[in-house]
Amino acid sequence: MAGTLSHLRVLDLTRVLAGPWSTQMLADLGADVIKVERPRVGDDTRHWGPPWIADAEGAATGDSAYFTSANRNKRSITIDLANTEGQQLVRELARHADILVENYKVGDLARYGLAYEDLQQVNPRLVYCSVTGYGQDGPCADQPGYDFVFQGEGGLMSINGEADDKPGGGPMKTAIAVTDVLSGLNATIAILAAIEHRHLSGRGQHIDIALLDTIVHFGSNQVVSYFTNGEIPRRWGNAHPNLTPYQSFKTADGHIIIACGNDGQFRKLCTRLGRADLLADVRFTTVSGRNSNRAALVDDLAILFLREPTAHWTRLLENSDVPHGSINTYDKVFQHPQVVHRELKVDQPHAKGGTVSTVRNPIRLSETPVEYRHAPPLRGQHTDEVLAEVLGMDAERIAALKAGGAIEAAPPADPT
Repeated sequence: MAGTLSHLRVLDLTRVLAGPWSTQMLADLGADVIKVERPRVGDDTRHWGPPWIADAEGAATGDSAYFTSANRNKRSITIDLANTEGQQLVRELARHADILVENYKVGDLARYGLAYEDLQQVNPRLVYCSVTGYGQDGPCADQPGYDFVFQGEGGLMSINGEADDKPGGGPMKTAIAVTDVLSGLNATIAILAAIEHRHLSGRGQHIDIALLDTIVHFGSNQVVSYFTNGEIPRRWGNAHPNLTPYQSFKTADGHIIIACGNDGQFRKLCTRLGRADLLADVRFTTVSGRNSNRAALVDDLAILFLREPTAHWTRLLENSDVPHGSINTYDKVFQHPQVVHRELKVDQPHAKGGTVSTVRNPIRLSETPVEYRHAPPLRGQHTDEVLAEVLGMDAERIAALKAGGAIEAAPPADPT
């Protein structure tokens, strides 16, 4: 069965992560995503390795795992946007597209006649989504920036990491580029909203997604607390500012997470641990009491959990209704019985032979499930195919474009 968005064509002028994350989500949901890349170079992240994707003989293909993580289900073509004929190709493709996503610096595409105002004249129904660091307007709009910068400027690093008085304390970024991923998801939501509006109005529109806006919004529950009491949120490490115990504890061989969100869960924890004394202690009977007496309770539990390995505690708390879990490295993640059952690893044949593995899309639709149609493409793998199919070009016209430098003359060989 065709995917939910199989009636939509997306012109993808993005690279790195935030934009490609959005277009991969659209592609997974069935949209025909045409990824436009620079000749001879392609998406920047193709070169962000090691590790590199291997071919059937185990040799590196030249494409990184990083690129592979965000470009599944897309077709790749190469177009030189600095070339006049290349610019015209983008206009022609935009005429046949429903959605265009780009993450160039503000004003860059206007130099090529490819800004929203330009392409709106070509296709009034086009939904045009711009993803930038600071947005389309304001004093910082023309400045570049990566995820790391926005985790700092947007406040996330001020609340992430151990407290200053703890070993290793200080601001810390998240290991995952969370600003990029969230911006990509926000872009997808906005695009789908704009498509829905187009059903009613018949018109496309311009979407402005900023990484800074996204990461500030992500901190809303901390920010609103600051708005409410004027106290600047601080770092708590793996603890929670409003709940106790809600943190990780060292065990004899690793760590365990205990996450009690209410009084009932705390009572069940104490029962399973055989600690009736904690239940009887008036300091710990309520959420507010446990927060006020956090140090005493945490110190007591810390001593207890150190006595046995993690597996002992997870078995003890199984079916207890107490949220808990181990802290897994990724090899253990993909041995987790629920991860195995949900088939979160997806294997696909790569264009250069061999198999490439990615992570299953978390969206589960009963009638139009996500399909894994294309492995992440080689640079320019589908240039001839797309120009012939979408624009009706013959081999002679495509050869002329190659000779004129508008498209890449010799993309990587596809042995299939």
